[in-house]
Amino acid sequence: MTIQTATLPNGFRIVTEHMPGLQSATLGIWVGAGGRHERIEQNGIAHFLEHMAFKGTKTRSALQIAESIEDVGGYINAYTSREVTAYYARVLKADVGLALDVIADILLNPVFDPAEIEVERGVILQEIGQALDTPDDVIFDWLQAKAYPEQPLGRTILGEAGQVATFSRDDLSGFVAEHYGPDQLILSAAGGVDHDLIVRQAEMLFGSMAARPAHTAEKARFAGGESRQEKTLEQAHFALAFESPGYRDPAFYTAQIYSTALGGGMSSRLFQEAREKRGLCYTIFAQSGAYADTGMTTIYAGTSGEELAGLTTLTIDEMKRAADDMSEAEVARARAQMKAGLLMGLESPSSRAERMARMVQIWDKVPPIEDAVTKIDAVSCDDVRDFAAQLACKAPAAMALYGPVSSAPSLDDLQVRRAA
Repeated sequence: MTIQTATLPNGFRIVTEHMPGLQSATLGIWVGAGGRHERIEQNGIAHFLEHMAFKGTKTRSALQIAESIEDVGGYINAYTSREVTAYYARVLKADVGLALDVIADILLNPVFDPAEIEVERGVILQEIGQALDTPDDVIFDWLQAKAYPEQPLGRTILGEAGQVATFSRDDLSGFVAEHYGPDQLILSAAGGVDHDLIVRQAEMLFGSMAARPAHTAEKARFAGGESRQEKTLEQAHFALAFESPGYRDPAFYTAQIYSTALGGGMSSRLFQEAREKRGLCYTIFAQSGAYADTGMTTIYAGTSGEELAGLTTLTIDEMKRAADDMSEAEVARARAQMKAGLLMGLESPSSRAERMARMVQIWDKVPPIEDAVTKIDAVSCDDVRDFAAQLACKAPAAMALYGPVSSAPSLDDLQVRRAA
């Protein structure tokens, strides 16, 4: 399997990987524009635009977009994150050209019909309402807002209902004009694909796009703080976040291994201590996420109001204990879990296409997978203990609580426990 890249004169980038023996392929356009690229009055518009992509072009109706892919047994979708918006399809290898034509059509020729805008506005408002009714979803938005207050990275991807209700056709077109330049687009394809054919088709479809200045996202500033929402629910929802390395930071893999050992699976410390030994909760986990210039290690648990105080203090105690006695065996197990997850994911053309797009966005190339494995293997037990100590005692923190949470200690109380 060989990864090949190309860049058109206007800056449009293409990356492909032919996977012998596969009868299917995944391809898509990854746009370097997400929630953190919005101004405050635009909050939610990247996600709104993603929804509108499938609502009709100058050559295809919304139904024709869906039928053109599903008539050949394919699948088309999109998603919005804080740094990326992606439009992608999975089809049989004979239909790669069709899928690329459809995706190019929805990106280059949207009509933003006012009637369709109103229909989709209603859909998005329902989506926002559903998220607000889902405690283990909304708590992470509140946590993000406390970690990065008064800045784009701290705002919800869906946007606030009142703001979404105001977006117009001109607002959507303006965001496209500002952020969908050729050098902000990456075409990534993996599976039964032919690199040269894709490059030639991409030149015909995207080669005439005019280059434009790229928008620079506001630099992230992790501040921290507490959000506490008391509500009568069966479960109390508890989330902690600590500032961690971004994905270009050499300590990125250390953070990943630490969070895996702390709360990444059934053998992890938090799962064993909080759930298996003490029965304090049903769900508890830790994970490390990263952005271009910052990251967050997050711990989440759902428990009863009666057990919440004990669970929050146990979490801090386990974080501190990890700095003292994280074992070689635990680090080796976390390394193995990371490598297995990475390598198993590469058996899927969808995972490969996504990874290649992200690597090109981050590094402007796709490093060999062996580089990531080598970096994972290079993380030592001492590295993890040092990182654990920094996180447990010094890193800025944010906390979000939702449900029957009156018994929970404040973040200030937990900060005292961290420092003890």
